[in-house]
Amino acid sequence: MYQGLGGGPQYPGGPVPAYQPPAYAGAPRRHPWEIPLLVLVILTTAVIYGGALVLSLVGLIDTYVLFILLVPILVFFARGLNWATPRVQGIQMTPTQFPEGYRIVREAAARYGLREVPDAFVVLGNGQINAFASGHGFRRFVVVYSDLFEVGGKARDPEALAYIVGHEVGHIAAGHVSYWRQIGSFAMSYLPVIGSALSRSQEYTADNYGYFNQPSGAPGGMGLLGAGKYLGKGVDFDQLADRATTDRGFFTWLVNLLSSHPVLTWRAAALRNRTKSGSLFFAPGQTVRGIGGGAVVPSGPVPSFDTQETLAPPPDQALAAPGPHPGPFGPQGPSAGG
Repeated sequence: MYQGLGGGPQYPGGPVPAYQPPAYAGAPRRHPWEIPLLVLVILTTAVIYGGALVLSLVGLIDTYVLFILLVPILVFFARGLNWATPRVQGIQMTPTQFPEGYRIVREAAARYGLREVPDAFVVLGNGQINAFASGHGFRRFVVVYSDLFEVGGKARDPEALAYIVGHEVGHIAAGHVSYWRQIGSFAMSYLPVIGSALSRSQEYTADNYGYFNQPSGAPGGMGLLGAGKYLGKGVDFDQLADRATTDRGFFTWLVNLLSSHPVLTWRAAALRNRTKSGSLFFAPGQTVRGIGGGAVVPSGPVPSFDTQETLAPPPDQALAAPGPHPGPFGPQGPSAGG
């Protein structure tokens, strides 16, 4: 090794890519766009609510104005129903009932510095892979669909479950399920582009928590979300993440723009490259190798499967000169006997 003209280390095989500190591999961080987008949504909510209040004071009340004025009450009742449903329809995780799931929730809460362990419930999944977090009053809770468990209550993929639960408890730790935050971001559902972008930034923030809780579970978590509980372990995480860069185009961009969650390939790319926050609006520009606390370096060209395999020539090329041609059992032609 010797010092080159640029002052950095040089190696016989050429310069080594600069080390990029994995900023998102340590303690969980918010996505940098989350707070600016939240402020914009809250300001929009305040304008809408203030306008409805003014209209009501001058006597111009219609269905829409009444709905806006009742938003705080409607959100309160919706949260109450959302809290009551798993309590009466689901199975609570306790030290003696789904103990593995309970332990994962408890450890995630402790790791994030929460004062209390969220309540946790298992509900019937009917084949769906999902989980969510919410709250009501001072209670916070996590709901996990049953298909993330095996028969007998063991986790189907313990590391993937720890990542997924860590993601959901992360929503709680980041304040995403607060009543006042949900009131303030009421306009999120009605703001094109901005509202879905805020939702995606919150999902990236929760992904940072899930990764911090169980880094090795991130590939399995993406596999479960993409291929389901039976095929999830057959997913090649690198191929999934590579497609964030190789699968481009207007409609792939549009799918992400309209989604409340980042598209799966972009999420996988963000979980692999912990030096950057997840991409909100544009696909990652470069594929990398390396995940977690080590250096992440450019990968160079990667295999791309974005062209369809050709099984037969185009029709205008199929009209070849007559002559022997291969048949199913070898060359066939006028002289081929039976």
